Amino acid sequence: MKAYEIMDDLFSLARPLWSDRTCDTLKAGDPERMVTKVAVSMFATVDVVRAARDWGAQLLIVHEPTYYNHWDEHTDDCFEVEKRRLIEESGLTIYRFHDHPHCTDPDIITTGEIRYLGLNCTVEKTDVFDLTRLRLAMPMTPRQLAKHIEDTLGIAHVRIAGAADVPCSCVSLMVGTPGGLEEELRRSDTEIILTGEICEWSLGERVRDAAQLGHRKAILVLGHIGSERDGMKYTAQILKDRQPHLDVRYFECGEVYTYSDSI
Repeated sequence: MKAYEIMDDLFSLARPLWSDRTCDTLKAGDPERMVTKVAVSMFATVDVVRAARDWGAQLLIVHEPTYYNHWDEHTDDCFEVEKRRLIEESGLTIYRFHDHPHCTDPDIITTGEIRYLGLNCTVEKTDVFDLTRLRLAMPMTPRQLAKHIEDTLGIAHVRIAGAADVPCSCVSLMVGTPGGLEEELRRSDTEIILTGEICEWSLGERVRDAAQLGHRKAILVLGHIGSERDGMKYTAQILKDRQPHLDVRYFECGEVYTYSDSI
């Protein structure tokens, strides 16, 4: 198959997008290139590009920007120029797969996260974009849930803001950097929010004060990559199932942060 044919097949899974303009476009290489090996990752980091190239991939599919801005518009930034040269020399064709997986029903990224979290829970769809509520069969404290996430998803450190040690049953999953976090936090039924990134001086302090005022409220911050990469692992599996003649491999880009206790 040609690279663009593979992407068109994945794009066909989505309902109509929220805008006529999408970031899910060709970022590098030739859309007509014949493909037998597909690499999938969260980010086209330098190490991922090198690993995909060395494996022999012709196509690399990523969820997030390659060139540090939402539309991957080229600049003369010295690091971008160097990275573009590396990608061009690699021969890889790179596409972004962001808007379409978030417009599938159910959301591919969220589905992947829930699948690999392995929680005993019921899943409640909502009318709010990027929001799925999980009802735990057995209550867990935010601290217990954070440890479970670290163990199952391999996230180095899940940060907890708010009430860490009160048993909770309602978990609001809002992956990436979503809007609507403040509104969800104010809901009387909301107990734990799982998300990728927050503004610490605003939302972080809000939930800390809420907990100190006696409310059963906590936010678990997984990091942007930690909150969405399992959705791209799931994407790789979807592609394998739809195109069994292709050799598909997920490449781990790793979390953006390292820690003093990391080896």
